[in-house]
Amino acid sequence: MSHHNGTIHTVRFSPNGRYLASGADDRFVLVYILEPGQPSHSTFGIFEVPCDHPISDRLILGTNEPPPVENWRIFRRLSGHDNDVQDLGWSYDGSILVSTGLDSKVVIWSGYTFEKLKTLSNHQSHVKGITFDPANKYFATASDDRTIKIFRFTSPGPNSSAHDQLNNFVLETTINYPFSNSPLTTYFRRFSWGPDGQHIAAANAVNGPVSSVAIINRGTWDGDISLIGHEAPVEVCAFSPRLYGTEPASKNPGQLVPHSTAIACAGADKSISIWLTSNPRPLIVWQDLALKPFTDIAWTPDGLSFFATSRDGTILWLSFREGEMGYARPVEENEKSLSKFGTGRKGAGVVETTNGLLLEEHSRAGEIKGAEGRMGELMGDAHASEKVNGTVHTNGTAPANLPDSIPNGTVTPGNAAPDPNQARLEKMKQKVELTKDGKKRIRPLLVSGAGATESSLPQSRLVATSNVAAAGPDAPQSVLDLSKPFDGLPKGGLASLLLGTKRKLAPAEDEDDGHTEKRIALASKNGATAILANGPEGLTLPQAPPAGVQGTPTFIRPAVLNPIMSISQVRLAVPKVRNHVIQALDEAGNPTDPSADAKTRPEIIFEARNPPPQSLTSRPQDREPCRISLTRRDQPLWQDFIPKTALLATGNKTFWAVADETGAIHIWTPAGRRSVNPFVLEAQPVILESHGPWLLCITAVGMCYVWNTETMAAPHPPVSLAPVLDSAIHTLTSNPSSAPAITQARLNSEGRIIVALSNGEGFSYSPAMFTWQRLSEAWWAVGSQYWNSVDSAAGNLQSSKIASGSDDEKASAGIIPFLERNTTNEVLLRGRAYFLQRLIKVLLSREGFESFESGTSIAHLENRVAAAMALGAKEEFRTYLLMYAKRLGAEGLRLKVEELLRTLLGGIFDQGEKKSSLDSVGRNWQGESDLLCGWKRNDILKEVVLLLGMRIL
Repeated sequence: MSHHNGTIHTVRFSPNGRYLASGADDRFVLVYILEPGQPSHSTFGIFEVPCDHPISDRLILGTNEPPPVENWRIFRRLSGHDNDVQDLGWSYDGSILVSTGLDSKVVIWSGYTFEKLKTLSNHQSHVKGITFDPANKYFATASDDRTIKIFRFTSPGPNSSAHDQLNNFVLETTINYPFSNSPLTTYFRRFSWGPDGQHIAAANAVNGPVSSVAIINRGTWDGDISLIGHEAPVEVCAFSPRLYGTEPASKNPGQLVPHSTAIACAGADKSISIWLTSNPRPLIVWQDLALKPFTDIAWTPDGLSFFATSRDGTILWLSFREGEMGYARPVEENEKSLSKFGTGRKGAGVVETTNGLLLEEHSRAGEIKGAEGRMGELMGDAHASEKVNGTVHTNGTAPANLPDSIPNGTVTPGNAAPDPNQARLEKMKQKVELTKDGKKRIRPLLVSGAGATESSLPQSRLVATSNVAAAGPDAPQSVLDLSKPFDGLPKGGLASLLLGTKRKLAPAEDEDDGHTEKRIALASKNGATAILANGPEGLTLPQAPPAGVQGTPTFIRPAVLNPIMSISQVRLAVPKVRNHVIQALDEAGNPTDPSADAKTRPEIIFEARNPPPQSLTSRPQDREPCRISLTRRDQPLWQDFIPKTALLATGNKTFWAVADETGAIHIWTPAGRRSVNPFVLEAQPVILESHGPWLLCITAVGMCYVWNTETMAAPHPPVSLAPVLDSAIHTLTSNPSSAPAITQARLNSEGRIIVALSNGEGFSYSPAMFTWQRLSEAWWAVGSQYWNSVDSAAGNLQSSKIASGSDDEKASAGIIPFLERNTTNEVLLRGRAYFLQRLIKVLLSREGFESFESGTSIAHLENRVAAAMALGAKEEFRTYLLMYAKRLGAEGLRLKVEELLRTLLGGIFDQGEKKSSLDSVGRNWQGESDLLCGWKRNDILKEVVLLLGMRIL
């Protein structure tokens, strides 16, 4: 069966033998089914025919392998992994199939319909092993994160779906200790669960400096036994499916005698060892049985032999004579030893520990009590009641001594009358009876309305009246009745209600009366707002900020990451939490360095000051709020607070914005007014930039958001950086290269996203075509004659200006030179284009590539012209277009020249075509607009024709 497209790592038969599952590095799990009848045998190749055969004179196409005996065909192809499938496991009742892989996932499939029931992502690294509990209550997985995780499950039914199993397959515990220093070089971590359900033999464990096999106890999930002897890590362990006794089963039939289990271990030292749980030393050790490490072990059902496979293609069969390991006990004894774990009792949650039994008893008592109250209320039982002041009142009637009205919010506790049925119920719940097989159990209690409990039915009153005295000393002694008005006053009486309880400013000891108010008034002069500090003596004025250069802000702590980061395709580094985040502007409104000297000190400083990590209460999350302030030449203009820690800040003369640790974006007007509610994103922001009214935010999962703060709208939906960052890993080499990093991100005046990467490439997002466009790359830097490697501006190449009827601001002046400078710095100056330069040099000297350099240069100019038009870069568009026309004339490319002239004339030759949305802004070559990227078409056409005429003359 050759249906996989890669190396097959695991093959497992279902317990009933009907299905066969296989997993390979093609990321698929194939399920085969055995069908009756002879298989159809396809023959490919050549096999020999004896000379005396009647057809020996003919060439027979086929194979020298014998035809298959059994008819296996593909029943299902399961796709759920993103990387190699390492191991498979069937539950002992065949209800589920579990697959593990190098994508750190554990995928659970239905054993009936093979529908994906659930995907578990609890591991942090490759999952290389899976084993099932013979009692069918747990399964365990082993991973390169040096842990074994135990999952509890209940066998799903034949018609179960993924929605039905949302609360199934729950993580029970994580085992770390024996694997804390285990090597990560093994290809598998296949381990096994004993046939009696008592122990797990875990491969690739360590005991001090040596490799070992850890024996883990069931229930407590610990172990103090290690099997030491292998010189290299053990990759596979397998328990024999049978229990072994010291005497043949015929001598004591039907009796449960002491038994032992057998374990086969193999690993990277190319040796196999057999251990018995009744012997501290190995029974036998085979060494150098293969040329490469062993990968898997499978026992036969009789427990007398097993098969072992190696990475060199070797398949070994090792067998024992009866009695060498002990005498195999009947299979029925396996079931008896598992009966204490609840095997065979489908759907019954059998508790395995004393603590679990007590917990289950308390839970059952609460369920019975609630059920009795609900049934009594529904049936109109005389015992259904309300509890007021600790006394039970039946049939909704109150005693005569109860006052007509109860003060709102207060209930006086009293002495509760004993329930006559309570002792009877407790006595009935504690009755123990013996079953037919001699086991003890608690007699089931018939649910009825004999007890009196709280009703879950809707009540006519809006008060949750309860027995306050029985609630304990920590319970509140008052219950709010919403059916009556509340007439209470806060602490301090009416004065506190009207004036509040705000603390006054604490005056200093040496100050006279009213001196503090004078200081505040003086600080508030010229429209400034005094900022108060909360000191140990109350609210006082803060110290003046130190003049001169301020030190680099220190980091308080790393930012808290959103859980979505663990499953995201793109993961960007989240900035650390700093003491303060500053955005400074000069007099012209351009960003500047906030730590400059006094002569060039910033005009405006926007600052977000984060609180220290110390908590103000007993809870760690109760810290001071983040202080947001705006100052102009050391005079505070306004101040605000946000409850969460700030990560990034940006702004200009149009607006100010802060991104906090929870992924929210807060926006203020220049006067400090909140013009819009905070934007809530799916992850923490990593880049926050602004340009005019536009605001750009890139989150940790690679989503780019753009908003216009004037119109309160977005030009396009959020766009992902995944296409841009994944472009570098699609290479022709055997190993993919690492993904690039984002070096810079900015906006142009039209709100277009510009991104520069560490591999030298530059991208822009087109909202009209909903795609990323590559504007600069290393290919042009190496192969084009027009690459600007001297860092000169595009304006230096311009000729005389052409008069234009539009004086609009340049939309993207300098974007293309900015991206090409980034390519030069990242690729040429750092030597990353060494091999690409060698490739170009070889191509230029080869036959058939004589026009390679000329063609690449023209293509580079075409790329520049298209980028300038898309970005609306008016000056750059004219400069690059004239350079392009000049080169076309020099090369004599007639077809391209004619097409260029037709496009400069516009759509006058096109009839009945629908007008494009880009035509109105002059961004369409074929449009009917008189403007082309801000220039009049006639003026551009004249200059192009003059250049072409000069080249012809």
